[in-house]
Amino acid sequence: MMETERLVLPPPGPLDLPLRAVELGCTGRWELLNVPGAPESTLPHGLPPCAPDLQQEAEQLFLSSPAWLPLHGVEHSARKWQRKTDPWSLLNAPGAPVPSDLQAQRHPTTGQILGYKEVLLENTNLSAMTSLSLHRPPGPLSQALWGNPTQYPFWPGGMDEPTMTDLSTREEAEEEIDFEKDLLTVPPGFKKGVDFAPKSHPTPAPGLLSLSRLLEPLDLGGGDEDESEVVGQPGGPRGDTAPAPPCSAPLARASSLEDLVLKEASVAESPPEPPKPLPQEQWAIPVDVTSPVGDFYRLIPQPAFQWAFEPDVFQKQAILHLERHDSVFVAAHTSAGKTVVAEYAIALAQKHMTRTIYTSPIKALSNQKFRDFRNTFGDVGLLTGDVQLHPEASCLIMTTEILRSMLYSGSDVIRDLEWVIFDEVHYINDAERGVVWEEVLIMLPDHVSIILLSATVPNALEFADWIGRLKRRQLYVISTVARPVPLEHYLFTGNSPKTQGELFLLLDSRGAFHTKGYYAAVEAKKERTSKHAQTFGAKQPTHQGGPAQDRGVYLALLASLRARAQLPVVVFTFSRGRCDEQASGLTSLDLTTSSEKSEIHLFLQRCLARLRGSDRQLPQVLHMAELLRRGLGVHHSGILPILKEIVEMLFSRGLVKALFATETFAMGVNMPARTVVFDSMRKHDGSAFRDLLPGEYVQMAGRAGRRGLDATGTVILLCKGRVPEMADLHRMMMGKPSQLQSQFRLTYTMILNLLRVDALRVEDMMKRSFSEFPSRKDSKAHEQALAELTRRLGALEEPDVTGQLADLPEYYSWAEELAETRAQIQRRIVESVNGLKSLSTGRVVVVKNQEHRNALGVILQVSSNSTSRVFTALVLCDKATSMDPQPGGPATPDVPYPDDLVGFKLFLPEGPCDHVVAKLPPGDVAAITTKVLRISGERILEDVSRRQQPKFKKDPPLPAVTAAVQELLRLAQAHPAGPPTLDPVNDLQLKDVSVVEGGLRARKLEELIWGAQCVHSPRFPAQYLKLRERAQIQKEMERLRFLLSDQSLLLLPEYHQRVEVGRARGGAGGPGWERAAAPRHPPASFQVLRTLGYVDQAGTVKLAGRVACAMSSHELLLTELMFDNALSALRPEEIAALLSGLVCQSPGGPADQLPSTLKQGMERVQAVAKRIGEVQVACGLNQTVEEFVGELNFGLVEVVYEWARGMPFSELAGLSGTPEGLVVRCIQRLAEMCRSLRGAARLVGEPVLGAKMETAATLLRRDIVFAASLYTQ
Repeated sequence: MMETERLVLPPPGPLDLPLRAVELGCTGRWELLNVPGAPESTLPHGLPPCAPDLQQEAEQLFLSSPAWLPLHGVEHSARKWQRKTDPWSLLNAPGAPVPSDLQAQRHPTTGQILGYKEVLLENTNLSAMTSLSLHRPPGPLSQALWGNPTQYPFWPGGMDEPTMTDLSTREEAEEEIDFEKDLLTVPPGFKKGVDFAPKSHPTPAPGLLSLSRLLEPLDLGGGDEDESEVVGQPGGPRGDTAPAPPCSAPLARASSLEDLVLKEASVAESPPEPPKPLPQEQWAIPVDVTSPVGDFYRLIPQPAFQWAFEPDVFQKQAILHLERHDSVFVAAHTSAGKTVVAEYAIALAQKHMTRTIYTSPIKALSNQKFRDFRNTFGDVGLLTGDVQLHPEASCLIMTTEILRSMLYSGSDVIRDLEWVIFDEVHYINDAERGVVWEEVLIMLPDHVSIILLSATVPNALEFADWIGRLKRRQLYVISTVARPVPLEHYLFTGNSPKTQGELFLLLDSRGAFHTKGYYAAVEAKKERTSKHAQTFGAKQPTHQGGPAQDRGVYLALLASLRARAQLPVVVFTFSRGRCDEQASGLTSLDLTTSSEKSEIHLFLQRCLARLRGSDRQLPQVLHMAELLRRGLGVHHSGILPILKEIVEMLFSRGLVKALFATETFAMGVNMPARTVVFDSMRKHDGSAFRDLLPGEYVQMAGRAGRRGLDATGTVILLCKGRVPEMADLHRMMMGKPSQLQSQFRLTYTMILNLLRVDALRVEDMMKRSFSEFPSRKDSKAHEQALAELTRRLGALEEPDVTGQLADLPEYYSWAEELAETRAQIQRRIVESVNGLKSLSTGRVVVVKNQEHRNALGVILQVSSNSTSRVFTALVLCDKATSMDPQPGGPATPDVPYPDDLVGFKLFLPEGPCDHVVAKLPPGDVAAITTKVLRISGERILEDVSRRQQPKFKKDPPLPAVTAAVQELLRLAQAHPAGPPTLDPVNDLQLKDVSVVEGGLRARKLEELIWGAQCVHSPRFPAQYLKLRERAQIQKEMERLRFLLSDQSLLLLPEYHQRVEVGRARGGAGGPGWERAAAPRHPPASFQVLRTLGYVDQAGTVKLAGRVACAMSSHELLLTELMFDNALSALRPEEIAALLSGLVCQSPGGPADQLPSTLKQGMERVQAVAKRIGEVQVACGLNQTVEEFVGELNFGLVEVVYEWARGMPFSELAGLSGTPEGLVVRCIQRLAEMCRSLRGAARLVGEPVLGAKMETAATLLRRDIVFAASLYTQ
């Protein structure tokens, strides 16, 4: 046995202990574990892990070794559970939200239920597709700006939105419904309805009981009739009394019998009080701008915006009203500072954290205002047809057409809107686009305040009164008294350096017209043109010579202005070609210094750097650059947009010394000059040459005079030919500007947008238009008068028409119809040629008016005015006495008998006979006799005129007068029933159908009147007067109801063919829907839309109508082309080329060298347009087919086609003679149309056409045509 050897172990170290240290992350903390081992850490050892390469992993798994894919395994495939087919489940639709609820009304003490009341539930599942309320939830964010054509607009301000509260207050009116006649029977969209007529009960079989007969005694509705029959029976307790008259009004609803008894007693005791006159409503309030606003800074201690200058009085007045959130109309002179009011409104909206919309009539003005307001406020956006910048800004600048589209589409921008600023409101007079302003003003919601900026107009109060009544809010009118910089108007007759001093003052700064200056100009012109006057006559043409004479005139004028430091100057020429000729002819003129040339050159290089190389070498660009370096500029619609902006910016900097421009330059922003020159005072307005209107002259002349720089502005009218007439100059310079006139008309877009909203009607839009304002402003007075007449009619006693007086109503109607028929025949006689020939001097006529009743007269003189012809006649009358100052008798007897109605019972003087000379309108000539007297009308008139003087008043009349009076008296005595008259058919040869039928009808009425029996009753006079009083009141009530109804609208007669609808209420079983929906139908326009399938019979807008709502212009033609698939088979560039015919404005026809596809496409477009025109003519519209088809202009088809195919703009000039500016405008409008067609294609589910339209818009949007505006950079 071996001895065990003891091992000596070393002492245990830290690693041998039963502990382990663990480091906790990167925090520096350690933790001890009761587990032996080396120290560890929670962090992983080695390099940090990296994610595998997903691309390599996918390639390895799916491409390198696809065998592992379970392609044929079914364990993970889709599973299908068989279910029972239930097609009826597809018809289930969620119920519409309940808009109202029944609320119990309880007694406050006992809690007893007294009744139920229908209350309106607020915000019950409202949406943009179902509600016009501002409480509806916002739409999708993508549609917040532009809205959607399928959304409802917001409720227009000023219109009464019907609510349940309004309906509950009309309980008495609801009781007036006749449940036998007024019930609607045919619901919308149905062909048949419910027949509410009583049906006869079939006889039950023997042994069976009839349930309907058993329930008849329980019918409470017939209790009143049974009771009235019992009361009226002779054997009843009150049988001796007369039967009670039928109740004229139904019994009012009452909660208890006591209330009903008290109400009837109070009504019986107290007579009805006449209605109180309505207070005069004043919606337009003029503001006195002559008194200073001393407490301005006390009222507004912290204004929202401050300027470096002190605002004028009218600006302070406007700012005070803006602080009160009032609407204002600022009609100020040109360059007076109207923009200050707009700037304060924008600053006020930013302070209130709301939004402002600034609208302008033209796109160029929008771009300029965007630059100005962005430099001032920063938070400004721009929305035009092709540009959308900062749409989330608090101030949005846009054209009025875009605002109209946003209103109709229910844009959510309207929710936060506080102000809408309408600049250049006088543009409402534009015949084509003026209707847009009226639509926008009508459609604006109630919470939006309105700011109108305009030049001075004579009817500013009337226009403001219309808007005030429209919106039911007061509008404050602020007008300036005078221009801040007065103007001096001159005539210039010089044409060479020797005559450059021939400048004659015509109208000074105080408004005084100098005839001395006019005659001096005439003499100066005569001295130089004496040889021409001797050779060709005194009158010379207005414009002589050609470019050579123009060059001499302008060289002399500009030299004179430059010498007197009156540059810069704007020369208004009313022709694009003349503008270019005049500027190009001044080749030897240089108006800039070397430093100015350098500045112009650098500015041109910087602006043109954004164009491609070929576009910089365009002839127009090179020519304009050469003109600008010499201080000359041209501005008209034929200039490229970027060049026009360059000219405007250089002119505002004072580097363009002489600018030749057309009238459109006066519509721009405030770019005043020192002097304004008119090349001529005549312009072509599209149909003929005419003189400038005072408003046009003032608008252009207002560009003269820079505020703060010039004491006065200079306006010069060139006299190249003869000097214009003084009267024409006086009328043009000192006449009143044109009034604001309504250009409202019905458009298909307006009709469709209103028809798709049940709560809005086309008639409501027409009622609120400015054209209807004169006839609608007295509606309150008409309503009050109608209520008063209704009260009077109820208080009148019914005439007795029983027994011998049974035909009294017919007698009255026969008499009225006979008088109207005779008056119509007489009007046709006076309007005819033979009738006027017979009404010559000496003709004896029968006079009937307010002063004379069937009195004989002889014509002395006939006026030569054909529009308002007047006959001067000598008429018999009674001799005036002190007791009877009126020489004539009553016009008609109080009670006409047959002798008074049939024939002409002539007037015979009761005492001494006298005469009077009267001027008779054609309506006072009741009959033309066959007698002609030989008289001297002039001598009789001279004698009567002489005896009117106090000196000769007692002189006896001349023998000629006495003889004429005696002859008339003899005729009256010889023919008391009237002398023979000229027969309109046999004697005057009037073969008109209305005259012949009128004569036959008159004879028939005379026979009926002779056979009337009522005239033999002794009670005839009294009962006739009662009947006539009632009839006159009823006639006046019908007139007032007509004025208050839709039928009195001025626009309805223009559409003569209407939809036949039932208008009269009543008739059980009648077409109830037609009565209910009659006010919703515009006449002929509705028929066009219904014929083309845009709306159905019920007035519901169909898919085609919704597509047309999405179009910006030519809605019918574009929609028909889309639904006819006329565009789907074409390429994008071909579609763009064809659509150019809808937006092209250049004259000329299409090119000869066109692809066959385009020729066929043009023929198809014209065929569709012809079909639409034929439908319009068939429905009664006035526009002919040729006029409608003639609106198409295919002059730029080849240009657009080649541009869409990628041809450079420099090569397009050889394809057409159209100015470059018009080509650019056409392509820009065409791109907008392509975008609208793209949206419409998506709406109908045509992705292929939508993609093509997107491609077409992309092909068009390139290079110089869509170069960014300099104002937006």
